[in-house]
Amino acid sequence: MIPLPENMRAIVVDRTGDSSVLRYAENEPLPRPSSSEVLIKNVLAGVNYIDVYYRSGLYQYAHGCPMILGQECVGTIIRTPDPLPYGLREGDEVIWMHRGGYAEYSAVPVEHVVKLPSNVPKELALASYLSGLTALVLVKESFQVKKGQVALVHAAAGSVGLLLCRLLKHYGVKVIGTASTEEKCSLARENGTDFVVNYKEGSDWIEEVKKIVSEGSDVVYDSVGASTWKGSLEVVKKKGTVVFFGNSSGPVPPFDIQRLAQKNIKITRAAPLYILDGRSDLEDYAGDLFDLLRAGVLQPRIHKIYDLKDVQQAHKDIEGRSTMGKTLLKL
Repeated sequence: MIPLPENMRAIVVDRTGDSSVLRYAENEPLPRPSSSEVLIKNVLAGVNYIDVYYRSGLYQYAHGCPMILGQECVGTIIRTPDPLPYGLREGDEVIWMHRGGYAEYSAVPVEHVVKLPSNVPKELALASYLSGLTALVLVKESFQVKKGQVALVHAAAGSVGLLLCRLLKHYGVKVIGTASTEEKCSLARENGTDFVVNYKEGSDWIEEVKKIVSEGSDVVYDSVGASTWKGSLEVVKKKGTVVFFGNSSGPVPPFDIQRLAQKNIKITRAAPLYILDGRSDLEDYAGDLFDLLRAGVLQPRIHKIYDLKDVQQAHKDIEGRSTMGKTLLKL
């Protein structure tokens, strides 16, 4: 049994606020796993926009502050309950999705831990894990896409957007993407988007989308929120669906449900952490994700791997929309 240190490096949030509240600590006590948890020594952590929501206070963390952010990591199991289910063993390289990932060690409920296939590089696995599971949920659960349909994807050059565009093309869907710079538009085109609209260069993106598909889009995937939700309802077709799954520009405000009546629009709010129903769902979706990675259908783009102590800059870059693809932290 490998001896453990008493303390670890971690990013601690003592109060909610801007990126300055992310405090780098070198003497944070190791978590103590319960009988249903495994202790994992993390190697890489994913940085996702949901971390910004918890840090800022938009989303409420269940246990309040102080808190350690981070929804996903890859690492090695170093302590286990006895017996260990799901075919897992001490020493396995694993990937997990829970909380407390901005740290060298995490105690994670064993049902959230999946063994990492040996033929899937850990960087690519993590770059596609939460983002890829989200994309799979969006096309299988939130709206079951069919060949020949039209989908509009906002933030098409983001970590979820790039994978979602590739996945939609894999299913034979015509994809329209929106992005905020020409560089991001080019990246979206490289990842399967048929048409890209730059909504930051003075153009009326709503009218541009209507020129591409006058009858409207079968589905709109909107992770932007406050600045796009009205337009999303406008460009979706009659009897179409708008799927909200993020708030990068702020949350969608309360609105009169009668706004949906004229075109009989359906709306839904997606969150993979809540849609995946237990261990069986997680294993099925993770298995599908790894198959798609091995087949080259999904090719995640890593924007940058930051050192743990540079997490403030990572958050600033995500909030400033200067990232393209996935942001990771080296632990």
